Amino acid sequence: MKTLYLECSMGAAGDMLTAALLELLPDPEPFLTQMNHLGLADVTVRAERTAVQGICGTKMHVLVHGAEESDEVHSHHHGGEHHHHAHHHASMDEITSLISSLQVSERVRRDALSVYQLIAEAESQAHGCPVAEIHFHEVGTKDAIADVVGVCLLMEMLAPEKILASPVHTGSGHVHCAHGILPVPAPATAWLLRGIPMYSGEIEGELCTPTGAALLRYFADSFGAMPPMKTEKTGYGFGHKVFPRLNCVRAFLGETAEQPEEILELICNLDDMTGEALGFAQEELLAAGAADVYTVPIMMKKGRPAFQMVCLCRPMQRDTMLKLIFRHTTTLGVREHRCPRYVMQRESESLETKLGTVRVKHAEGFGVQRSKAEYADLAAIARSNDLTLREAEMLI
Repeated sequence: MKTLYLECSMGAAGDMLTAALLELLPDPEPFLTQMNHLGLADVTVRAERTAVQGICGTKMHVLVHGAEESDEVHSHHHGGEHHHHAHHHASMDEITSLISSLQVSERVRRDALSVYQLIAEAESQAHGCPVAEIHFHEVGTKDAIADVVGVCLLMEMLAPEKILASPVHTGSGHVHCAHGILPVPAPATAWLLRGIPMYSGEIEGELCTPTGAALLRYFADSFGAMPPMKTEKTGYGFGHKVFPRLNCVRAFLGETAEQPEEILELICNLDDMTGEALGFAQEELLAAGAADVYTVPIMMKKGRPAFQMVCLCRPMQRDTMLKLIFRHTTTLGVREHRCPRYVMQRESESLETKLGTVRVKHAEGFGVQRSKAEYADLAAIARSNDLTLREAEMLI
């Protein structure tokens, strides 16, 4: 199974994760070209191949109006004290609009929006105000968007089947920010790392930022020691801060044995919702990253026809999915089942045929191989050539 392991012994930040993942690509130029043509005004992304403490790796530079700021998301709640009074501050709605306009795939766009939603929720919890009142500093926002979108794009390009991470070193002491001097981990970071193994260690300073914590929470399937793994590539992503120890995230890409992954079934019974409302709830859960959502007709007490809705998700997605289920359905309770899940290795490729480009999904594992053409591509070819779906499939 194609596995990505992230070693966070010196924490994690957006630029460090971007740099480490970039080193796993055979050629960084296509990524850098796309990043510099996202449609993110006044932003330039550059990768510097360098050596720190005798170790070669990559350091990312995100320039906004030609100047470089930290990788962090500068945010504050409405009415709060901050140090950027001269700048415009973007709301979550503005961030959503900006990310939605970028030149990336729908998957990258969805992942980036989900990561930012996690950050906004963390800031909301830390400051005790609604997400709608969270605002992000303009320059810091563009810098952070580049980091978040960069990691999401690299995850799409690398296409790991499983993502694992080590326990997270947060650092210790205090950090200076727009709200004053705060303990490490900062309140937003601590909220994002809830349920994730973390430790303070002996390094003074902020090692894991809210951006880094949100990316780890969203992408990592689980946290712990590296499993037995045949490593193919290792990437070193350097941070900009200097510490007594090498300040980097290490990323390992390789093959692990076919092992079950843990998945959650979140289940509720619904007898007072319309089909349209059920469909909308399913769409919202899938858009937020659920592995699958389905309904089963059931009969409840007093002979009432009803539906059982099942949401499959990773353990780290539980809180997000529970909130969405309670928000978009009429249920008063949700049951949780933990299940081992065995999955085949999957990858996609685009084939050029005489009738056009067709995306094909390949799956392999447990002694089985199979391939299937993407329905949307087959349907488009069938309609444009006056064919049945079966005829289109036979011709490619």
